[in-house]
Amino acid sequence: MRRILLKLSGEALAGDRKTGFDEETVRKVAVQVKQLVEDGIQVGIVIGGGNFWRGRTSENIDRTKADQIGMLATVMNCIYVSEIFRSLGMQTGILTPFACGTFTELFSKDRAVRYLERGQVVFFAGGTGHPYFSTDTGVVLRAIEVEAEVILLAKAVDGVYDDDPNRNPDARKYTEVTIDEVIARNLQVVDMTASILARDNKMPMWVFGLSEENSIVNTVRGRFNGTKVLV
Repeated sequence: MRRILLKLSGEALAGDRKTGFDEETVRKVAVQVKQLVEDGIQVGIVIGGGNFWRGRTSENIDRTKADQIGMLATVMNCIYVSEIFRSLGMQTGILTPFACGTFTELFSKDRAVRYLERGQVVFFAGGTGHPYFSTDTGVVLRAIEVEAEVILLAKAVDGVYDDDPNRNPDARKYTEVTIDEVIARNLQVVDMTASILARDNKMPMWVFGLSEENSIVNTVRGRFNGTKVLV
């Protein structure tokens, strides 16, 4: 692989805390990403904001405002994770679709590709910059824009199942599934908008469990234990 986009859930980065950050978990991610960078792989990262806020956390807040809070949660996550990466000797950049003072830089494809080609890890924060679009849509959009080869979805669950494995012990795990099947069966790998965007732009997604030992490195190096969503 030459260029990948890694999606991390905010909840996964919180570890057992459920909210905020678990530094040990983040450092484990950073160590793995550093190995990939040292192998010459260009890495972009999108992080969800669920460890602080989800867009529909409160029914008493206007949806647009609630989604804006969620966008800012992803910016906080990217700033924190970026600094952990830097503490391990990596160079990083944080790009957002809206101005955040001096905290981040405005996203452009040219800037993102330039940073990736320099060997910097690029964090795409703030989602799409618009309400009603999730970080799922954001990660597919950015992957298409920077011409990534694959999206790696690091989740709390170790792949795609035909039912919720937390509720149904007989749920069947797919080793491979097509994006058309994902959409038809509403398997919720990513939300429907993101699924259709990935299908129309032929962007494959590999789903795996973040908590597994060296799961990110193993996935990239071919020791994959999750589900490949094929296009």
